[in-house]
Amino acid sequence: MKTLNIPLISADDLDTALETKGASFKVDQIGWPEAFPYAPFCAGRIAHTDKALVVDFRVSGLDLRVQNLQDNGRSWEDSTCEIFIQVPGREDYYNFEVNAGGYLLAANGPGREGRTKLPEEVLAKVGRIRSLNIHEPVDNKGGIWNWRVGLVIPFEIIGLSEAPATLRANMYKCGDLTAHPHYLSWAPVGTPKPDFHRPEFFGELILA
Repeated sequence: MKTLNIPLISADDLDTALETKGASFKVDQIGWPEAFPYAPFCAGRIAHTDKALVVDFRVSGLDLRVQNLQDNGRSWEDSTCEIFIQVPGREDYYNFEVNAGGYLLAANGPGREGRTKLPEEVLAKVGRIRSLNIHEPVDNKGGIWNWRVGLVIPFEIIGLSEAPATLRANMYKCGDLTAHPHYLSWAPVGTPKPDFHRPEFFGELILA
């Protein structure tokens, strides 16, 4: 199982703390190279405060698609970064999928089917980090685009009262309806076709 040590940082001046102390990661596993060979650059930093998990993605690659301009839309069709999280010992897991405009889909359940979207008042508690301010639909095909997007996810949202010792998770980069569709992961996913809803392939986050 792939592992990553997640440091504790101060919630004050979050950007600086994340940049100087956060653990670095790369979303560079191409699980299906024959069908989807394109791999944009995607990496980032991850850390936690006393109250939240903080994940920050940096992307450079072809295309920029942001068609979903509200939370709980079909963000995976856009230029999107994702983190899926499972509390050890539980069957259910959470998916947090945020497109380049900062619009977030989040849901909970034990598998791909029958997931329950988190309500608007819960999504409002998730902090957003984004370098692009997008308020109109965008679908730029080709060209190199550089952008940043991230999330500050309170532990209470995933049913915890404090930071746990470990979490199971995977980070993803996708763009189903971009001009160059792609499906990348942090921890390898061993399925015959793209499927991120597979917690058996999650890695482990070890929180300091």
